[in-house]
Parts: sequence; structure tokens; C-alpha cells
Amino acid sequence: MSPTPIPAPLAYRPSRTRTDLFAALLRAAGEFGKNKTIIFDQVDGEDRPLTYKEVIRGAFGLGSALASKTKSGESVGVMLPTGAGAVIAFYALSAYNRIPAMLNFTAGSRNLKAAMRAGEVTKIVTARKFVELAGLDALIKDLSRAVEIIYLEDVREHLSIRDKLAAVLGPIAPGLVRHPARYKSPGVVLFTSGTEGEPKGVVLSHENVLANVEQVRAHIGLDPETDRLFNPLPTFHCFGLTVGAILPLIAGIPVVFHPSPLQPREIVKRIRETGVSILLATDTFISQYARVGADGDMSSIRLAVCGAERVKDETRALVRRKFEIEILEGYGATEASPVVAANQWEHNKPGTVGRLMSDMEYRLLPVDGIPDGGRLHIRGPNIMLGYLRPSAPGVLERPEEGWHDTGDVVAIDEDGFIRIMGRVKRFAKIGGEMVSLAVVENCASAIWPDNLHAAIAVPDPRKGEQIILLSDSPDCNRDEILAWAQSHGVPEISVPRRVYHVDEIPVLGTGKVDYGSVQKKAEDLIEA
Repeated sequence: MSPTPIPAPLAYRPSRTRTDLFAALLRAAGEFGKNKTIIFDQVDGEDRPLTYKEVIRGAFGLGSALASKTKSGESVGVMLPTGAGAVIAFYALSAYNRIPAMLNFTAGSRNLKAAMRAGEVTKIVTARKFVELAGLDALIKDLSRAVEIIYLEDVREHLSIRDKLAAVLGPIAPGLVRHPARYKSPGVVLFTSGTEGEPKGVVLSHENVLANVEQVRAHIGLDPETDRLFNPLPTFHCFGLTVGAILPLIAGIPVVFHPSPLQPREIVKRIRETGVSILLATDTFISQYARVGADGDMSSIRLAVCGAERVKDETRALVRRKFEIEILEGYGATEASPVVAANQWEHNKPGTVGRLMSDMEYRLLPVDGIPDGGRLHIRGPNIMLGYLRPSAPGVLERPEEGWHDTGDVVAIDEDGFIRIMGRVKRFAKIGGEMVSLAVVENCASAIWPDNLHAAIAVPDPRKGEQIILLSDSPDCNRDEILAWAQSHGVPEISVPRRVYHVDEIPVLGTGKVDYGSVQKKAEDLIEA
């Protein structure tokens, strides 16, 4: 389908993971050339190119300034949109052995405070311009009561001679300027969404992140000569950070950043203008881009890598028909830095999330009522150092014997392809039978593909639980779902008991449905 030859994946190289994140950036600059343009950032509607040398120089100058305000090994909050600013801030902290803690500015004050409590974050790096454009003034005002806000504009204005010297000397003689970190020490802290209770900090080592970069490079063919990646996903989300920002810089793939995935018209215009060949997205986002895109808008893309949620058959068909793009669906978890499995160009099995990354192992634990699947546990060099919880600030809770319980029920076929059946918490038990709430949503999506649908389980006095479906489609109804299920061999038990119409389905900043809010909304509707 692609007009160009598909690059062969590299062999997995664990030797390249035994360094810190900033040293890996310096190595890439030496490998691909300091003057190679590696970032295209949007500034005032224009694409601004940045070379490796400019990124490294910026990281040393900013890093030196931030080092005077922070301690070695301290976690420092980063609250910035996807772009060169976030990447340079990330590497600025990393260069001086500070730990970037990537904060989700869409999570709300309560969740952010809990996250910062867990990670012992007392300072946040942000930008006045971003706070103003994103309408975050009230949030920042509230957070400033608990933590120190450091604005990039202020830092830039007050750079000392020492900071300017670091910016000049750093790219030439990094050993004289920087403070390297041990590769097994914390490299970044990300936070779970908090939809299943308070958010947890996920601590990833330098080795964890670099191992995942090398695993993805070994899994999917990337060509630094011809490929260019488009990343609109937030860097507070592990997929957007590791695959969308760190991987391209390490692999020599120029990356085009877009500050928000929620601007489909602007995104398809930039895809056309920049001629990118690889797109990172979720099912929700890529279906929006495909719908608003005109002929030729996305024809430069040879590969769309989608994670975070299941790719619907309707999305796959639309993208293939309109733009001849093949979607490679993958599966990840922040705790795995994040990519666990992915389909490949030459081994792509729709309906699955592909095969496990190199150097990883798995085990399936039985789940009562689900005979053909099990609860997935994974282990490998990309699995986190551990969790930080708001109830025990700064105390690292390590995975037992290196195993991480994903909380997902999966089936794995004889060829190693993984099919996600649903999260353990996303099953309803009706009359003793386990029903996947994802299947319920899939039935509704097949009939009303342009809308969002969210299923939840509520107690039922007779059958244990019943399924309620919320939909933003005014046409969505139980009768049509029942008829579709019967004609497609889906058991009637998977048809929701009741359907409620809502103006919108709550969605997190990562593009996933916010099931905590959906549950509350459904309970309010039932009560009303």
C-alpha cells in the first residue's frame, strides 16, 4: 500500500539503554549531526525549525538556571503544551539530574494537588503565554498557594553569565557542565489519570524509557533519512512523551509538534504542509482528522500508530478508504514506559494490539467467569521503578519481583497476537456471567460511529448488576442495539438495560473516556 519501501526494524540493542536520557540525546546529535533539524514547532502560526545543537544549547542554558533554584534529584513539575518548550524543559532538568514530573493541566486542581503531593513536587515550570492561551489563570492561582510557579519568560529574562556560558560550552564540552544521572535512577515521573481513585505517580528510570525507545525501534521500521513524525499528543501522557518526543530525537526522526490533538482542521492542514510520514493518534482523534480532511490532506502518511483506546473497524475502514493509510494498533501502560505490544507493517492483525515488545515476558492469571482469557502481568526492562501515592509521599512502591499487573483481561493466540477483552474493572457480572462493557460500547459504535458511547455497570437486586449506556447520539436506543446484536451473534446479555442521552460524554485530556465522571452522571440520571 505504501509508495515507498518499508524500512526494516533494527535489532533490539540493550547496550543503548545503559545511559541517562540526556546522554542519549547527545549521542543522537553525534550520530545524526548537530546541525540536523530535529524539531518543527508551531510559533505564531509558523513552523519554526530547531536543530539538535539548538535543542541542546537551550537545555543547557535553561537547565543551569533551573539548577540554581532546585536540588539534585528533586522532582520538578513541568506544565507545558506539546512542543519544543516542553522538550527543552524536560532535557534541561534531565541534564542537571533533576527529575521532570509531567503534569496534566487538564486534570483539575484537586487531582494535580494529589499528584504533586505523591511526587513531592514543590515547583512547577510553565509559561505565562501558555497559561493565558489555555485559560489556566484560575488553576495556576490556586496551585501557587501550595507550590512555587517558575515562568520560562522570567527565567529567560534573568539568565546569568554562568547560564549563558553553560549554553555555549554545553554542546561543545558537555562533561564540563552537566551532572549525569545513573541510568537506573528515576528519569521522569508521570501520573495516572485518577479515574479509579486518586492519581498515582509512576516513576520511570532513564533505562526504562530508553529501553522502550529501543523496543519500539526494533519493532517498527523507522528511517531517519525519509521519515518525519507528527505528534499532537500531550507530553504528560507517556505515549506522547516517549514515542512522540523522546523516540524521534533518539532515532534521528524529525518531529512536528502540535500543541493540542483537539484541533482536527488545523492538524490536517499542518500534516499536508509538513509532509509527515508517521502520525501518532488515538482512535477518537484519527477518526476526527479523517472526517475533516480533504483528498490529499493526509496522503503523505505511510503509517498511523494508534494507542490508548481500541481502534474501531469503522475508523480503520474510513482511514484506509479515504487516504490509503494502514493503522498499526498498539497497547501500552504508563507503567511500561508505555509500549507493551504493537502490530507491525508486515504482521498486522486487526482486532489485536499486535505482539509483545522485545525482551518482555508475560503471564496470564485466570479470571473467574472468563474461560478464554486471563489477567495480564508483564515484566521487562521498560517496567517502572514503582508507584508514588498521595497517602505516602515520596515512598516508592516497587512491583513485586518486577511483575506489573496491567489490570487488563487479554487473550493471546498461537502466533502471539494479543486481543484486549477489557479491564478487569470494565466487566459486569450479570446472573453469574461476565460481560465486557467494551463489547456493549462496540455494538453502539457500530450503529452510530460518529458518536461517543460509554457503558457502566450498576447494582441490580435480581441479577447482581445491570448495564447502563450513555450516548451523545440522540438516535441511540436499546431496540436498535438489540437488533444489531441478534444479527451479529452478540449475546443479548451484552445489550444495555437502559440507554440515556447526554449532551457530551466526559473525556480526559489523553482522549480516553473519563469513566469516573460517566459513572457519577449515570447514577444521577437513574436517581432523577
